[in-house]
Amino acid sequence: MNSPVRSCRACGAALHHSFADLGLSPVSNAFVEPDKAAEGEMFYPLHAMVCGQCWLVQLADTTRAELHFHANYVYFSSFSSSWLAHARAYVEQMTARLGLNGASRVMEIASNDGYLLQYFQQAGIPCIGIEPSGNTAAAARARGIDTRELFFNRATAGALAAQGERVDLLLGNNVLAHVPDLNDFVGAMPAVLKPEAVVTLEFPHLLRLIADQQFDTIYHEHYSYLSLLALMPVFARAGLRVFDIAHLPTHGGSLRVHACLQTASHPTSAQVEACLALEQEAGLGRLDTYAGFGERMRATKRALQRFLIDAKDEGKTIAAYGAAAKGNSLLNYCGIGADIIDYVVDSNPAKQGRLLPGSRIPVRAPAAVFETRPDYLLILPWNIKDELMTQMAGIRDWGGQFLLANPHIHVVA
Repeated sequence: MNSPVRSCRACGAALHHSFADLGLSPVSNAFVEPDKAAEGEMFYPLHAMVCGQCWLVQLADTTRAELHFHANYVYFSSFSSSWLAHARAYVEQMTARLGLNGASRVMEIASNDGYLLQYFQQAGIPCIGIEPSGNTAAAARARGIDTRELFFNRATAGALAAQGERVDLLLGNNVLAHVPDLNDFVGAMPAVLKPEAVVTLEFPHLLRLIADQQFDTIYHEHYSYLSLLALMPVFARAGLRVFDIAHLPTHGGSLRVHACLQTASHPTSAQVEACLALEQEAGLGRLDTYAGFGERMRATKRALQRFLIDAKDEGKTIAAYGAAAKGNSLLNYCGIGADIIDYVVDSNPAKQGRLLPGSRIPVRAPAAVFETRPDYLLILPWNIKDELMTQMAGIRDWGGQFLLANPHIHVVA
C-alpha cells in the first residue's frame, strides 16, 4: 500500500524527500502519572521531510496544536537561569535599539510564564503576552503581566487589532517551529504592527541541526525546522521584509530574524545576504545535503545504545538530567527505558513524580543524584549543559562522570 503524498505546508509542493525518520514516538511532553503506568500511550509518526521546491524541513504528519499546548503544559521558561539571562539581555538590547519607553507597546507571542515580558514590565514599557497554555498563562498573570490565552493567527490577530492592539515590537522566541500553519501565523503579524514596528523571531537554525546532528530536536511540537532560505518567501507572502539577522548560541545555534512591513524604513543589513550565502554554501539548497542525515542519525543511535548497554553490563549505574522534550525524543528513538536509566532529575516540580512518556523513566528532584550517587549522569538538554554541569559538579566527589550524546557520545569527568 503506497503512502499518501503530502504537501509542503509553506509552498504547497508535493513532499517526496525524507530527511529524518524517527519512527513512532509519543508526544514529548505527555508525561505519565504513576497511577496510569499500566495504561497505554498514543504513539505518532515522527518523520521529517524536506520540500524540494522551497527547502522547508517539516514533519510529514502533524498532530493538533491543542495536543501540546494546554492547561497542563509542563514547560516553564523561568526554570533555566541561562534562558532568563538571555531574555534580559534581549530586552535591554531591543529597548536601546528601538528607543522603547512608556509610550511604546510590546507583544510577545508564546509568552509562556512571563519569563521575558517581566523585564519590559520592570522597565516601565507596556506589554502584552499571547499564550495558549493555561497554566503558564496563569503564572504570567500572577506576575502582573497582561496575558491573553489564545493561539496567534489571522483571526485572533484581527480581533486584537480591533481592540486597538498595535505594537512597536512583536516578538516570538522559539515559537515559529511550533506553528502548524506558517502562512497563517506569519500572515497574521501585519494586523498588529504600527507602520515602523519591528518583528523579531528566534528559532533553532537548521544549518546547525544538520552540522551538529541535533536530531533529538525533532519532536511533534516542532512542525518545522527552519532556515532563512525557506522563510524568505513566507515573509514575502505576508507583506514583511527581513532586514537584519543575528546568529545566537542558544539552543545549539539559533537565528534571530528582524522583519518589518515592506513599506517600513528600516535599512536592510548585509547580514541577510551573508546568512543566505552561508546556507547555500552549507548545501541547504541541495537535496544531497538532506539525504545523508538519516544514516548519520542512526549511527549515533547505535553508538549510544552500545555505550549504555556496556556500562550496565559492567555494573555501572546511570541517571539522567533534564526531563526535556529533546531528551524524550532521544530516549524514545534510541529505545532507552527504565531498565537502562534508573531515573531522570529535573528542577521543574510540575515534572517531578511523573514518568517520562514512552520510556516510563521516573522523574525526581535533582537531590536524588546526591542521594544515590550514579556512576554516569546523562545530560539530555545539551543546549544548557554548562549550566547543568556546574550545578551538578558535586558528582565528581564520588567519581561520577557526565555523559553527553551530542554531537557525539563522550564522557566528561
